[in-house]
Amino acid sequence: MTNKVLFLILLSVLFISATWNWQQTLQKWPAPIQIKTVYASKASFELGRALFYDPILSVDSSISCASCHLSFTAFTHVDHPTSHGIADRIGKRNAPGLFNLAWRQNFHWDGGVTSLTGQAINPLTHPDEMGETLQHILLKLNRHPNYAAFFKRIYKQKQIESWMLLDALQQFTIALVSKDSYYDKVMQGKASFSIQQAKGFALFEQHCNHCHTAPLFYSNRFEINGLVIDTSDLGRYEITGLPADREKFRVPTLRNISYSFPYMHDGRFKSLKEVLRHYGQKLQLNDPQQKDLIAFLKTLTDSTFLTNPRFQYHTLTP
Repeated sequence: MTNKVLFLILLSVLFISATWNWQQTLQKWPAPIQIKTVYASKASFELGRALFYDPILSVDSSISCASCHLSFTAFTHVDHPTSHGIADRIGKRNAPGLFNLAWRQNFHWDGGVTSLTGQAINPLTHPDEMGETLQHILLKLNRHPNYAAFFKRIYKQKQIESWMLLDALQQFTIALVSKDSYYDKVMQGKASFSIQQAKGFALFEQHCNHCHTAPLFYSNRFEINGLVIDTSDLGRYEITGLPADREKFRVPTLRNISYSFPYMHDGRFKSLKEVLRHYGQKLQLNDPQQKDLIAFLKTLTDSTFLTNPRFQYHTLTP
């Protein structure tokens, strides 16, 4: 990672944007961990959005970031358990949803990256994902008339560098905020839970909130999920080497959970019923209780976010 990238990461910790107004619910959101850099602007957001949807970032121009992170499914994929990369290569993990990332302390299922600015390096360069090198991506972008012009306009330099690419992608992904679900309306006093939803909420508070803490419905922790694990993927242990971290994975968000299937780090469960059947045995929840809990989880769907045209496919125009 270049010194410029490290400098941007440091800036992201030091500079807090006064324009953020995402903490609108009565259930107050915590302060963001990842912060927009000093290059944040409408133009940098539009540049990041175009790059996110452009297959030019992959080695054979066959897939884009959006290939595994679809806007209408909470920026994850739905048609296979684990991610698919170039040349139909299959990864070993399910692509996580990309939203509310500003409150994440670490990224990827094993938490191997701690900066939103730097996290894009892994999928861009992984041989089973986009299979590129930063150097070749920069070569292609510098030769592209629209990208060259936009980068120069924003970053005031003649040549595109890797830190600019990573910063632009961050400007788009950090803006993916989901906070307008039915649950949020209830917390704002604008709606009410049904009897079944209220029962599910009570069960959630009793059994689930410790790990999937409201209002984000995740925590920056790693937990053993009780699954029989493929020993080729030991989760957090692969980063820390600590025996206590074997088979631990990042706690995922439950917001938009109805749309972010398949579930778990390896995508083994296709439905919420399967997930609740797994945890229901551990928590001793009967069938009616599991149904109540699912009814509550569905209130976490943010249709406004899923259909927001601001976050959908877009190309740059001169």
